Amino acid sequence: MKLPRNVSGADLARALRRLGYEVTRQRGSHTRITTERDGQHHETIPSHDPIKPGLLSSILKSVAQHHRITLDALLELLDL
Repeated sequence: MKLPRNVSGADLARALRRLGYEVTRQRGSHTRITTERDGQHHETIPSHDPIKPGLLSSILKSVAQHHRITLDALLELLDL
């Protein structure tokens, strides 16, 4: 499945709530989100619109790896 090109930081943070992620802090133009599901996991998301494709890919791969699912399954779950 192809990565979307028009995802903002706020949209990504909202989508990741489905996996139990909550905003734990914001500093400048970056938001840190954390989940306790499947163990503790933190990600930092830039508040850019849109997020650059390489960075979006890196964030999504990290989330997918933490939850032990494929990137395609994650994209389908998040409806991005």
